[in-house]
This record gives sequence, C-alpha cells and structure tokens, in this order.
Amino acid sequence: MPERLPAIERLGDSALLLRWHGGIDSTINAHVHRVARILNSESPPWLLDCVPAYASLALMIDLDHADTSLTDAERWLTTRLSIDHADGVDSVDTASRPCVEIPVCYDADFGLDLPTIAEATGFAIREIVERHSAPVYRVAMLGFSPGFPYLLGLDAALAMPRLGTPRVDIAAGSVAIGGAQTGIYPSSSPGGWRLVGRTPLNVFDPARTSPSLLHPGDSVRFVAINRLQFDEFTA
Repeated sequence: MPERLPAIERLGDSALLLRWHGGIDSTINAHVHRVARILNSESPPWLLDCVPAYASLALMIDLDHADTSLTDAERWLTTRLSIDHADGVDSVDTASRPCVEIPVCYDADFGLDLPTIAEATGFAIREIVERHSAPVYRVAMLGFSPGFPYLLGLDAALAMPRLGTPRVDIAAGSVAIGGAQTGIYPSSSPGGWRLVGRTPLNVFDPARTSPSLLHPGDSVRFVAINRLQFDEFTA
C-alpha cells in the first residue's frame, strides 16, 4: 500500500507541491484526487488553484491574502494532511461522479494502428475494440496540450510503446494508446501514441464556460459507434 502522506515542497515563490512517492499508479493517483477534493471542499482562503498530476498536486498560493505566507500554508497542510492520515481512511476514491460516455468510432480510417496492435497482441481487431471500450477509466491528469486527458484503466494486454517517430499531424478527437495509458487528442497536433479510433465530440473548446470536456478525477467510458453514427454526430 503506497504511503498516503505526501512530501510538501516549494514550487517557486508562490506555489507548493505535494509529492507522493511513485509514478503511474492508480492507488497513488486516487490519493492525489482525494486530497484535491478535500482542499477544494475546505477552500482555505489562501488557495487559488490546485492542479493534479499522476503523483503530485500543485497548489497556487495567494500571497496577497492577509497574513499568509508559504510557511503558513505549509503548516496548515501539514496539520490537515496528518489528521487525514491518522484517520486511516482507506477508501480513497469515494466521490460520487457521473461517468462521462465518449462515443468512439474505431473505423479503419481512424484506428490507423489497430492492425499493428492486432499483430503485436494476437487479438482480432474486434476484440481490441471490445477490450478498449470495456473499462471505466479515470482521468488521472490533463497535460501535453490543453484538455488532453491521461486515462488510467487500460487493459494491460493492450499496452503498446509509443511510435519511434511521432506523426506530424494527428486529427482532433483521435483516441490513442501510449504505453499503459489511453487518451484523446483534443486538437490537431503532432503525437506518437498509437491511434485506435476517433471521437466526434469536441474535447476542448476555449469558447466554452468550461473549456475542457473532461476534468481530473472524472470517470470515463468509451462507447463504440460505427462510421454512419460518427458522420451523423459531425453533420
């Protein structure tokens, strides 16, 4: 069981970083999101924002708030996290969140790397689609480009190394596998993940009140659709 009490580090002159030991680990990531929920719920007056990653949580501190310093914030966090740790709460992912369903077309025109994955795994393409769309994923973090969700929960049998040479232009909405993760390219960009399909949904739109369709800690399920359904979405 990973240690639930993170180290507290200074991140520049107006931010703190809570760092857990470990990398891409679903249990550690669940602890990150649990602490983020606690901080957002209790909303200490000096907290401007918190940004989760796989095994860390960046906290932006309002130093203009009366009588607030990084030292004060560190002391508050040390006390609060120690209390939570002493409580021995084992259920780290108890927040009730709706599961966001993402339609994905696994057509050959979109899933350019499905044949390669089939050759590497021995699975028929139909089974790859079934395995990829079966799990409920968790958004571990957003990164790489605005709104790009790193999703935990991929069937281990589908894990694939990134391309040796990244593609120059990947279409917005492309769904891909990179190592033991899956994700969605929110906008057209270069990238080296293995393409398995495409969603017709606009994953990131800066004009929306909430630009990103998905947020850290969200649950996600892919729903396979055919090409006709995809075209109807985009018509």
